[in-house]
Amino acid sequence: MIFCIVNAGFAQSVMDSAKKAGARGGTIIRARGTANPEAEEFFNITIQQDKEILMIIVPKEIKDDVMHRLYQDAGLATDSKGIAFSVPVTHAVGLHEE
Repeated sequence: MIFCIVNAGFAQSVMDSAKKAGARGGTIIRARGTANPEAEEFFNITIQQDKEILMIIVPKEIKDDVMHRLYQDAGLATDSKGIAFSVPVTHAVGLHEE
């Protein structure tokens, strides 16, 4: 599963980028960031409090491609100021009809 945290208002365009890299869809959750001033100074950015979190389950074979696309289209150098990380999913139900 790929998690991508972006400034509010950018989630749909980020999801579109993920789909271009092979993702089939995901879930968007509204959130609020709590970064401290040291993080803003370290990264030399202003951190917007309103965030959106994308949760995207993809096959491990395309995970790197999707994450690379997210980095290009939504990374810290973009207006969305996104960060992404992945975690393995060992069990899931309800992803397809049987």
